[in-house]
Amino acid sequence: MQANPSGKTQPERLLRLPEVESIVGLRKSSIYEMLGRTPPAFPAPIKLSRRAVCWPASHIEKWVQDRINGGAK
Repeated sequence: MQANPSGKTQPERLLRLPEVESIVGLRKSSIYEMLGRTPPAFPAPIKLSRRAVCWPASHIEKWVQDRINGGAK
């Protein structure tokens, strides 16, 4: 979480699939294929409702940074 000028922390931003696809450069099929691996090779989504999921922005940012740092498997 990031601090704002008033000193209060911002709540974690939740990303829906289209935004995750845009950030990581992968399509839905690749993301879910990586989630199906043992162990999963992509951050797990959070279930919002019966049919809707999201990802915490910090988890996606860390995953991207790990790839940049050579941690891709």
